Amino acid sequence: MRTKVAAVVGSMLIVTSLLAGSGYAKPANQAPQKQKYVLAFKTSLPADYETIVTKAGGTVLRAIPELGGLEAESERTDFLANLSGISGIQAANPELEYKLDEDIAAADGQPVTDIPQDAETYWPYQWDIQRITNNGASYKLETGGTTNPDGTVTHKAVVGVIDTGIDAEHPDLKANFLGGVNFVPAGVDASETGDPSDIRDREGHGTHVAGSIAADGKVKGVGPGLGIRSYRVFAAEGGAPTSWIAAAVVQAANDKVDVINLSLGGYDGIARYTYGGLKYNDVADFLLWKRALQYAVGHNVTVVAAAGNDSLNLNDSHAVVNYMNQTYGYLGLTFKSAVKEVPGTLPGVINVSSSNQWSSDKIAFYSNYGSAIDVAAPGGDNGPVYDASRNLDERDFHFRTLSTWPTYLAPYFTSNLTSYALLHGTSMAAPKVAGIAGVIKAAHPEYTPVQVQALIKQTANDLGKPGQDPLFGSGEANIFNALSR
Repeated sequence: MRTKVAAVVGSMLIVTSLLAGSGYAKPANQAPQKQKYVLAFKTSLPADYETIVTKAGGTVLRAIPELGGLEAESERTDFLANLSGISGIQAANPELEYKLDEDIAAADGQPVTDIPQDAETYWPYQWDIQRITNNGASYKLETGGTTNPDGTVTHKAVVGVIDTGIDAEHPDLKANFLGGVNFVPAGVDASETGDPSDIRDREGHGTHVAGSIAADGKVKGVGPGLGIRSYRVFAAEGGAPTSWIAAAVVQAANDKVDVINLSLGGYDGIARYTYGGLKYNDVADFLLWKRALQYAVGHNVTVVAAAGNDSLNLNDSHAVVNYMNQTYGYLGLTFKSAVKEVPGTLPGVINVSSSNQWSSDKIAFYSNYGSAIDVAAPGGDNGPVYDASRNLDERDFHFRTLSTWPTYLAPYFTSNLTSYALLHGTSMAAPKVAGIAGVIKAAHPEYTPVQVQALIKQTANDLGKPGQDPLFGSGEANIFNALSR
C-alpha cells in the first residue's frame, strides 16, 4: 500500500477498479496533527462561515456554496465539540477519503504479448465495445459528434470524467478532449502546484476510463464523437477527500456536461463507528454526496457510477458491516451500523455492475450486486478458468478490457503494450454506460436524466434470470438497442 491517509477513516473508501485490489491504510498518528473535516449547514452557507470555523479552532480549506458545505482543517481535538452548539450546522465529521491503490506487478498469470504493437487498429481485441455496439453497428446511427470538412469534430454531447485526470495528448483522445479542472491542492506532493488547469493523469485510471467513453483511434470508445472533460481529484499518491469530489460534481454540472462518470466508490451513509475509543459518524459526508448528486441531476446531468469490487450483496447490510469490520478492524475501527455503497446506491445515479466476456449467467467475480444495480456493462475479469479456481497463476488477461493508457507512463504489467492497457473492474464497466448515456443525449438532447436512464434499462440485453435480477439489474446495456428504439 503506497498511499498515506490524512482522514481518520480514510481507509474505508477505495476507487472501484481492479487496477488495484481492496486497499487499506494506516490510521493517523496519535500525535496532534491537522485533521480534515466536512461541515454541512442546514441550508446555504452563512455569510460568517469562516468566522464560525475559526472560532471553533479550524481553517476553511474549501467552500462549496452550491451545496451548503465546506471542508475545514484543525489540529484541535475539541473542534467537533466546539461546533456542536451552532444551530446552523446540520452535521460535521472527519472527512472520508477515497483512495486509488496500485496493483502489484506480480508474475502470476501470463502477460498478453500477442497484440501487435504496430497494429493499425486494436478493434479485434475490444470484445467489450464490440458487444455493446453490436460490432460497431451503433456508429452508423450515432457517434456523439459530427466530423467537419476540416477534420475537426463538433461534439453533440459531453461526458465529464471525475477521476485521476487524462492524457490530453493521447492520439486516440485529443480530438475529443475539451479541457477540464484540477481539484488537487498545492503541496500534496512535489508535482502539485494547485494549478486548476493541471489535469495530467499521474496514474492511468482516468485515461483508461476516458478511452472507453470516447476514444477514436486504434481503440474505439462507445461514442467516438463525444466530447470529454476531465475533473481531476486524485494526485499521483494519496486519496481524494469527499469535498474534492463533490466540488468536481458541481463544477461539471456548471460546465453543462451531459453525463458524469464516477468510476470510484466506497462505503458511507449512516455509518456509526468508533476509533481510538471515540465515537464518530459520517452524516456530513453523506449529506454532501446527496446534495452534489441532486445538484447534478437538477442541472440535467445523467450520473453513472461503478457498483464496487468487493463481491458484496449490497442488500445485506449485515454482510457489509461484517466486511468493513473484518477488513479494517485491525486499524482500530469498529462499525456499529449499516453502511451504504456510494455513490452508486444514491438516488438519481445509474449503478453499474460488471459483466464478463464468457458468461451470460455470471457477473465478474469481484463485482458487487443486489437490487441497487440498474444495469451491467462489460468490465472484464480473468477468464473462466480463474473464476473456477481463483488460482492467480491461471489468470488470463485477455478477458480484461483494452483501452487507452497515458503515453508517458510505463506499460501496465498485464501486457507489453505502450499507450494502451488491459484492466478490469466496475471502473471499466461504468464508463461504457456513461458513453451510452452520452450517445443517447447526442441523439435526443431533449431527454432528461430520468428518460436517459429509463431508455438504457429498457433496451439492455436481458442476461441472467429473466427480468430484473440482482446481478445484471435490467441487463447488459447496449447502445445499438437504445438508438434503434
